[in-house]
Amino acid sequence: MNQICEEFQIAVIGAGHAGIEAALAAARLGVKTVLFTLSLDGLANMPCNPSIGGTAKGHLVREIDALGGEMGKAADATFLQSRMLNLGKGPAVHSLRVQSDRRAYHHYMKRVIENQPNLCLKQGEIVDLQVENGRLTGVMTKLGMLYRVQAAIICSGTYQNAKIHIGEVNYASGPDNQLPSCGLTDRLPDYGITIRRFKTGTPSRVHRRSIDFSQLEEQKGDDPIVPFSFTTDPSGLKNKVSCYVAYTNETTHKIILDNLDRSPLYGEAKRIQGVGPRYCPSIEDKVVRFSDKKRHQLFIEPMGLDTQEMYLQGMSSSLPEDVQLAFLHSIHGLEKVEVMRNAYAIEYDCCDAQQLKATLEFKPLPGLYGAGQFNGTSGYEEAAAQGLVAGINAAMQVLGREPLVMDRSESYIGTLIDDITIKGVMDPYRMMTSRSEYRLLLRQDNADQRLTPIGYRIGLISEERYQKFLAKWDAIHQEIQRLEHTTLSPTQQLNEILVSRETSTVSTGVKLADLIRRPQVRYQDLASVDTDRPDLPRDVWEQAEIQLKYAGYIQKQLDQVKQMKKLENKRLPEGTDYKQITGLRLEAQEKLNKVQPYNLGQAGRISGVTPADVTVLLIWLEGQGKEEKSHAESQ
Repeated sequence: MNQICEEFQIAVIGAGHAGIEAALAAARLGVKTVLFTLSLDGLANMPCNPSIGGTAKGHLVREIDALGGEMGKAADATFLQSRMLNLGKGPAVHSLRVQSDRRAYHHYMKRVIENQPNLCLKQGEIVDLQVENGRLTGVMTKLGMLYRVQAAIICSGTYQNAKIHIGEVNYASGPDNQLPSCGLTDRLPDYGITIRRFKTGTPSRVHRRSIDFSQLEEQKGDDPIVPFSFTTDPSGLKNKVSCYVAYTNETTHKIILDNLDRSPLYGEAKRIQGVGPRYCPSIEDKVVRFSDKKRHQLFIEPMGLDTQEMYLQGMSSSLPEDVQLAFLHSIHGLEKVEVMRNAYAIEYDCCDAQQLKATLEFKPLPGLYGAGQFNGTSGYEEAAAQGLVAGINAAMQVLGREPLVMDRSESYIGTLIDDITIKGVMDPYRMMTSRSEYRLLLRQDNADQRLTPIGYRIGLISEERYQKFLAKWDAIHQEIQRLEHTTLSPTQQLNEILVSRETSTVSTGVKLADLIRRPQVRYQDLASVDTDRPDLPRDVWEQAEIQLKYAGYIQKQLDQVKQMKKLENKRLPEGTDYKQITGLRLEAQEKLNKVQPYNLGQAGRISGVTPADVTVLLIWLEGQGKEEKSHAESQ
């Protein structure tokens, strides 16, 4: 008999990056929340690379911040090095990335959690749920205590029935040699939730003193630094460390290939059954899949200021310890490297994300939500984004308010959730800019423009922050207007600037805006001839420049969004039995019944649903509308 311990409104299971954002969001919305973690010392842990951001992932962090989440602030407060990636390309793919101090990040988040009103942090393992009348009503701990709640969010990361693999050796363990969570996913099928088996991995950690940095390429951080959070003052941000680049070689690859029979991925026994990440493969996967490549890049990055551990980004492996040491010693600069923590692969349980609504609530069990790697995704940033949305929606449900459904056209977060819940996940999902058809609109630089009004409406953005946001965008608009209406004379000074930028000179007066629209000319290039230029913050003039330079492309994408909205606005009735709709193919009927799409746009993105099926649904919807109208008129 389980003993009733305490009553809360929401329980969050797991205190990784998803769980933290979920718990903070719910508590900040005024809902009494409890956050469970297997270990207080593992809160906000970074068991893989201690970094935040990267290609497309940086977009997610900025969106989290714009909505009122915490990850961006934590990254700004604890980073070691900051770099903006893809600066050689257009602004749509510019992505911020920082190397974080692992322990500092943990301590920062733990302080925030401990000091948050309405939030209780507990060390404990959840092994079962309480369900009454088909709805979640409580969570049960391994110690036999029952916590009554109105909603719960599973954010268990890679801990559920986790198993570590290193060569021929495997054992039950969570990441970083922490305890796994056992029991909960064994019970979930009883509540109609499908469980899958995925795997991921992480590289070795090596001692700084054993690296010959003279043979490596040094990577310095940016100056000036762009922060993740729109509330962070960039003036005080400084890089503290350098990172380094090394390369594998043909000897490295030979050692790996010669020992594949000892790999749990490729060996005769093939001990790993879980599906691994397609876009973050192990070094043995890289060598096998890309056999034509003579070398692979790896990044050597610090774990923190209080440790000599260095992380080998790009070298995850599950090969035996002796093989790991051999192939590392074959790399220039690492000939004498000392391994402090071995690389490993980890298998874990996760759910079928197509059982989730767009709110991240499970369709088979109302009141239960999922977020992060439990939903089949990969990465701290993807986890945090889902945690924020799940926390918001669980709170909205408790408070009797409208849920937050993120749209593909307004955010990468919306794209992520739409992808995993509608298209489904066959391997650990990683966010990439190519996954968005609207990436010119969904830039990291305008995340606040897109999402801060939503965060304010929900209640996660303060009045003070919102007013600063409005003032910023008013300043951007004013600067665009000034540039549109300011004419420069064709002076020698101006033409010398244009020649230096390899663009044509002018012989008549020209608008500043027209000059900035030229691909070769930047806003800053014209500073010396733009004598009336106001002293503006970098994020203001950069926005003005981007909006002018890419106005035509932006308008095209806005037109695409308008067309897409026509389908997205056509709601499909919840609980529709698609087998009853004449004209739909059998595969479409089965897929639609499983996913239960929110609208016609989502229906069209389901694998196995053709444009012809969408046309059938459109005709059926129109017929339903006529029937309802006729019924209403007859009353």
